[in-house]
Amino acid sequence: MTPQIAYKLPKTLLNKGTGFLQGYSHSLNPYAGCAFGCSYCYVRRMPVALFRSAEWGAWVDVKQQAAELLRKELRKAKSKGPVTIFMASSTDPYQPEEQTQRVTRSLLEVMAEEPPDFLLVQTRSPLVTRDIDLLRRLGERVRVSMTIETDREDIRKHFTPFAPPLQARFKALRELRAAGIATQAAVAPVLPSSEAFPELLLGIVNRVCLDDYFMGDGSGGQRTRALGIPKLYDTLGLQEWNEPSAYRVVLERFKRVFPEDALFVSQRGFEP
Repeated sequence: MTPQIAYKLPKTLLNKGTGFLQGYSHSLNPYAGCAFGCSYCYVRRMPVALFRSAEWGAWVDVKQQAAELLRKELRKAKSKGPVTIFMASSTDPYQPEEQTQRVTRSLLEVMAEEPPDFLLVQTRSPLVTRDIDLLRRLGERVRVSMTIETDREDIRKHFTPFAPPLQARFKALRELRAAGIATQAAVAPVLPSSEAFPELLLGIVNRVCLDDYFMGDGSGGQRTRALGIPKLYDTLGLQEWNEPSAYRVVLERFKRVFPEDALFVSQRGFEP
């Protein structure tokens, strides 16, 4: 998918952390829209997507002069108290356009100079390794949370055909961990996976967070149902994986491999 690219001058970048992200002082989105266009993305049912004529995944707005704006907003926010940032809540900061636009990198350059108290980088893209130099400068103030919903590439292709391959994500986590950067695997949403899944993450992540449609889409699963995701499970003959209890099966598998203090469920796993 090749998205339509537009360039916008944002009035603000740091937004107050609310709802699922109420543990953060702010959220930060370098782009609007996301070229990965994941089938289950809850943002599809939010105003930023609903009020656009083009389908989610078919457009990306690049936020220009973002670094200058963030520097001003960050200084102001830090003068009022602790600043904890979730990047990003409604886009992927390392979607393909970042390779050339470098908006996310420009924001990290600002934060490396004037660090927030904590930054969580939420992505599914191996491109994050490009910025290891800046992430290392943030030290213990940063955690990279890599979305890895499954260990099965066939499942990944059904649900997120335009997202990066799983093996590339595993490789990125190994590089980040080797560089001394705190890493998390976000198994979110929990997709059908094999019993060997936990073993693949052992040693390359500090922690694992599991989430599903029922806990994590912000509406008890209603947004996901409106997207027609249950029909996809039916088509694949995987209905048992689209139940509120399904995540518990995967959680038990991880408990056999990871210590309990490294396992988190839903909102708690994304908190600073």
